[in-house]
Amino acid sequence: MPSLTRILLPVDFSGRSRGAARHAATLARLFGAEVTVLHVVSPPHYEFSVLESGSAVLDRLYAARIEQLRKDLEGQLTEELSGVNTVRVLEAGDPARKIVEYAHKGADLIIMPTHGYGPFRRFILGSVTAKVLHDADCPVMTGVHLEEAPERPEAKFSQVLAAVDLGPQSKKTLEWAAWLAAAVDASLALIHVTPSLESRTGDYVDPDWRTRLAEEAHREIAEILEATGAAPEIVIENGDAPSVICAYARRLPADVLVIGRGSAAGMFGRLRTNAYAIIRQSPCPVISV
Repeated sequence: MPSLTRILLPVDFSGRSRGAARHAATLARLFGAEVTVLHVVSPPHYEFSVLESGSAVLDRLYAARIEQLRKDLEGQLTEELSGVNTVRVLEAGDPARKIVEYAHKGADLIIMPTHGYGPFRRFILGSVTAKVLHDADCPVMTGVHLEEAPERPEAKFSQVLAAVDLGPQSKKTLEWAAWLAAAVDASLALIHVTPSLESRTGDYVDPDWRTRLAEEAHREIAEILEATGAAPEIVIENGDAPSVICAYARRLPADVLVIGRGSAAGMFGRLRTNAYAIIRQSPCPVISV
């Protein structure tokens, strides 16, 4: 059974963290959760040519910087997290690695923006976010829309959408989405996108392929529903999965989209191609489990 008692909120002191903090605060108030505000500072890298005395000076400067960051962290996002049980932690090291290590101590959810920049930010996934999505065991909530959260977001989600590919992660994805929807009294919908089998010139394709794919998808979805006990509205469409899923999320409209990252190691790891594209294109925040 999923739970949401500890939320990890990595921050970089930029304005992009404010929207993520407002979402964290909304969920924390709904679930009575504790929010850990985590900032990771990169350790100093001294050149080999620096003299011993110079290194000592740099050490003192770095210590002073750490002390200043601790003070800055104490004042970070106090308005956004007002009334929320908050812990503030400063770590040194590689940001993505430290975020994942801290999350593995017991976080139920990591919330962070994509950290894309400029006019093409919807097509960019920041390297730290990508690494966290790849390595973290707990669900991760992200998306460009975390940066655009309203100043005073509604204290509930009204529509949760689960997107499943009928792979091994689908049961866990639907379980998490159904649990969230029930916990916040939201409507739940499930979407599955079948691949397009449009024929090339000279190829023969069963003219009823769409119907056959949809029937098979319904059978597999029925097995998942029986295993989870969920009862969502079911939508099966055909086409490019990220585009179709995000278009449906926009029409619904969904307040949050829940997807599976997968669990396979190797070249693509947990952040598979469709997950990457969905996170970039989604009109609402995405929770990947």
